[in-house]
Amino acid sequence: MKRYQYDLAALSLRITIGIMFLTHGLTKLLVFTPEGTANFFESLGLPRFLAYLIIAFEIGGGICLVLGLLVRIISSLTFLQMIVISFIHSTNGWSFSNAGGGWEYPAFMSLTAFSLALLGSGKFTVLTRIKN
Repeated sequence: MKRYQYDLAALSLRITIGIMFLTHGLTKLLVFTPEGTANFFESLGLPRFLAYLIIAFEIGGGICLVLGLLVRIISSLTFLQMIVISFIHSTNGWSFSNAGGGWEYPAFMSLTAFSLALLGSGKFTVLTRIKN
Protein backbone atom coordinates (compact mmCIF):
# COMPACT_ATOMS: atom_id res chain seq x y z
CA MET A 1 0.00 0.00 0.00
CA LYS A 2 1.31 3.43 -0.82
CA ARG A 3 2.15 5.55 2.20
CA TYR A 4 -0.46 8.16 1.27
CA GLN A 5 -3.20 5.50 1.14
CA TYR A 6 -2.05 4.13 4.50
CA ASP A 7 -2.20 7.61 6.04
CA LEU A 8 -5.68 8.26 4.62
CA ALA A 9 -6.91 4.89 5.90
CA ALA A 10 -5.57 5.66 9.38
CA LEU A 11 -7.13 9.14 9.30
CA SER A 12 -10.51 7.80 8.21
CA LEU A 13 -10.54 5.07 10.85
CA ARG A 14 -9.31 7.46 13.57
CA ILE A 15 -11.99 10.05 12.87
CA THR A 16 -14.75 7.45 12.59
CA ILE A 17 -13.91 5.73 15.87
CA GLY A 18 -13.12 9.03 17.59
CA ILE A 19 -16.50 10.54 16.68
CA MET A 20 -18.33 7.37 17.73
CA PHE A 21 -16.66 7.41 21.13
CA LEU A 22 -17.11 11.14 21.56
CA THR A 23 -20.84 10.92 20.81
CA HIS A 24 -21.33 7.91 23.09
CA GLY A 25 -19.50 9.69 25.92
CA LEU A 26 -21.48 12.90 25.39
CA THR A 27 -24.73 10.90 25.36
CA LYS A 28 -23.80 9.38 28.72
CA LEU A 29 -22.92 12.86 30.03
CA LEU A 30 -25.74 14.98 28.61
CA VAL A 31 -28.67 12.61 27.99
CA PHE A 32 -28.38 9.76 30.48
CA THR A 33 -26.42 11.98 32.92
CA PRO A 34 -23.47 10.72 34.95
CA GLU A 35 -25.79 9.70 37.78
CA GLY A 36 -28.08 7.77 35.43
CA THR A 37 -25.10 6.08 33.79
CA ALA A 38 -23.71 5.16 37.22
CA ASN A 39 -27.10 3.68 38.17
CA PHE A 40 -27.11 1.62 34.97
CA PHE A 41 -23.59 0.36 35.62
CA GLU A 42 -24.61 -0.57 39.14
CA SER A 43 -27.62 -2.51 37.78
CA LEU A 44 -25.13 -4.57 35.75
CA GLY A 45 -23.14 -5.34 38.89
CA LEU A 46 -20.35 -2.92 38.00
CA PRO A 47 -19.00 -0.31 40.42
CA ARG A 48 -20.57 3.15 40.10
CA PHE A 49 -17.23 4.95 39.79
CA LEU A 50 -16.54 3.04 36.59
CA ALA A 51 -19.32 4.99 34.85
CA TYR A 52 -17.51 8.27 35.48
CA LEU A 53 -14.23 6.84 34.22
CA ILE A 54 -15.92 5.53 31.07
CA ILE A 55 -17.57 8.89 30.38
CA ALA A 56 -14.22 10.68 30.73
CA PHE A 57 -12.43 8.04 28.64
CA GLU A 58 -14.97 8.10 25.83
CA ILE A 59 -15.02 11.90 25.59
CA GLY A 60 -11.29 12.42 26.12
CA GLY A 61 -10.29 9.39 24.08
CA GLY A 62 -12.64 10.36 21.26
CA ILE A 63 -11.08 13.82 21.09
CA CYS A 64 -7.57 12.33 21.16
CA LEU A 65 -8.39 9.96 18.31
CA VAL A 66 -9.86 12.70 16.14
CA LEU A 67 -6.77 14.84 16.72
CA GLY A 68 -4.37 11.92 16.32
CA LEU A 69 -2.96 12.01 19.85
CA LEU A 70 -1.98 8.85 21.77
CA VAL A 71 -3.71 6.79 19.08
CA ARG A 72 -2.13 3.39 19.78
CA ILE A 73 -2.74 3.68 23.52
CA ILE A 74 -6.33 4.96 23.24
CA SER A 75 -7.31 2.45 20.57
CA SER A 76 -5.75 -0.43 22.54
CA LEU A 77 -7.75 0.57 25.62
CA THR A 78 -10.82 0.96 23.42
CA PHE A 79 -10.28 -2.55 22.08
CA LEU A 80 -10.26 -3.93 25.62
CA GLN A 81 -13.28 -1.86 26.67
CA MET A 82 -15.33 -3.02 23.70
CA ILE A 83 -14.40 -6.68 24.25
CA VAL A 84 -15.78 -6.41 27.79
CA ILE A 85 -18.93 -4.69 26.50
CA SER A 86 -19.35 -7.43 23.88
CA PHE A 87 -19.41 -10.01 26.68
CA ILE A 88 -21.85 -7.91 28.72
CA HIS A 89 -24.21 -7.74 25.71
CA SER A 90 -23.65 -11.37 24.65
CA THR A 91 -26.73 -12.59 26.50
CA ASN A 92 -28.88 -10.17 24.48
CA GLY A 93 -28.18 -11.90 21.18
CA TRP A 94 -26.65 -10.64 17.96
CA SER A 95 -28.76 -7.67 16.81
CA PHE A 96 -28.73 -4.16 18.24
CA SER A 97 -32.52 -4.18 17.92
CA ASN A 98 -32.80 -6.86 20.63
CA ALA A 99 -33.78 -5.74 24.12
CA GLY A 100 -30.65 -4.36 25.79
CA GLY A 101 -28.78 -4.21 22.49
CA GLY A 102 -26.88 -7.03 20.85
CA TRP A 103 -23.20 -7.80 20.86
CA GLU A 104 -22.49 -7.18 17.17
CA TYR A 105 -21.85 -3.44 17.49
CA PRO A 106 -19.34 -3.63 20.37
CA ALA A 107 -17.65 -6.59 18.67
CA PHE A 108 -17.32 -4.56 15.47
CA MET A 109 -15.99 -1.56 17.40
CA SER A 110 -13.46 -3.74 19.22
CA LEU A 111 -12.05 -5.04 15.93
CA THR A 112 -11.91 -1.60 14.34
CA ALA A 113 -10.11 -0.29 17.43
CA PHE A 114 -7.68 -3.21 17.18
CA SER A 115 -7.05 -2.35 13.53
CA LEU A 116 -6.37 1.26 14.48
CA ALA A 117 -3.98 0.16 17.23
CA LEU A 118 -2.03 -1.73 14.56
CA LEU A 119 -2.13 1.14 12.04
CA GLY A 120 -1.30 3.95 14.44
CA SER A 121 -2.15 7.58 13.83
CA GLY A 122 -0.81 7.94 10.30
CA LYS A 123 0.71 11.17 9.05
CA PHE A 124 -2.36 13.40 9.27
CA THR A 125 -2.56 14.47 12.91
CA VAL A 126 -2.82 17.75 14.74
CA LEU A 127 0.86 17.36 15.69
CA THR A 128 1.84 17.09 12.03
CA ARG A 129 -0.01 20.33 11.35
CA ILE A 130 1.74 22.04 14.27
CA LYS A 131 5.20 20.87 13.19
CA ASN A 132 4.78 22.04 9.59
